[in-house]
Amino acid sequence: MLRARARRGGAVLVAFLLLAPACKKSPPANVAATVNNRAISYIELDKTYQQSQLATPGQSEEQTMAQKLEVLRGLIDSEIMLQRAEKQGLLAGDADVETKLTELKAPWTKEQFEQQLRNNKMTLDDLKGKIRRDLSIQKLINKDITSHIVITDADVTSFYNANKTSFNLAEPRVHMAQILVTPNPEPNSGNLKNSKAQNDTEASRKIRDIQERLQRGEDFGLVAHSYSEDPNSAPNGGDLGFIPESALDKANVELHKMVMSLAPGATSPIIRTQEGYRIFKIISKESAGQRELNDPRVQQNIRETLLNRKDQLLRTAYYEVARNEAKVVNYLARSVAESAGQPGK
Repeated sequence: MLRARARRGGAVLVAFLLLAPACKKSPPANVAATVNNRAISYIELDKTYQQSQLATPGQSEEQTMAQKLEVLRGLIDSEIMLQRAEKQGLLAGDADVETKLTELKAPWTKEQFEQQLRNNKMTLDDLKGKIRRDLSIQKLINKDITSHIVITDADVTSFYNANKTSFNLAEPRVHMAQILVTPNPEPNSGNLKNSKAQNDTEASRKIRDIQERLQRGEDFGLVAHSYSEDPNSAPNGGDLGFIPESALDKANVELHKMVMSLAPGATSPIIRTQEGYRIFKIISKESAGQRELNDPRVQQNIRETLLNRKDQLLRTAYYEVARNEAKVVNYLARSVAESAGQPGK
């Protein structure tokens, strides 16, 4: 009898092992991942991937899949944070979304704004959804992280004493911004208005128009953001940061003389350079020597540095804790892992 039972038990075990693969739960249709049982669809993943513009011509299937996995990771993190914001009653309202949308549309004409949406492969509803998500997550971060960061006077003093040599300027430097207009017919304007001169005649006309705008009192940063053709500085309102005096002298002796003759807040005349036409604004000047702790600029710089450090650290930890507490199933990653080693994969 014992042998019979053993044989029956063995038969049941074999049957279970044979049937186990067939009983494995299949992933839900069109679901790339779930976060706490809320689905992220392949449609959403593909749309976000297209909007990211990560793909390059001729890239391999492996490169494309790696990029999609990275995009999906971002969608998962975003969904985790959005659910947390929802749970705490921090979701952005319609009024918040419309206010931000109005701000984004402000620099553009209706036609230009619609073209920007097309360029980014987005609909207006896509943009509104992104705004709502971003604002909601920002509210969450502000409440759970930023509002808890405290930088004391002792922290500032300690940082200054530990990094005192970095506040000793070896030579004078100038904080300046620029507006650049080039005669080169390049497709990328680098500015909000997508404004690009195609030849020297157009460049000369455009820089004179910009000069007139500045003379009428328009904000230099806004004009630079809208019309400057330097893709590196235009998004920052033309800000070039602090430039050592010696670097100016090496670049152009006449330019160095002109910049040093201008007072902080002043704007230069139109300057013709090798790249095109420029207008500079002098934001501030700093002489060589040790900058002391009682300098408000030193204290502001230190506070911003310490705040950014703590904020980044706390965000990293916050995201890790949130991921640990969430129930995430990444079906795309699972399918990629399961296909490893299979022929043609």
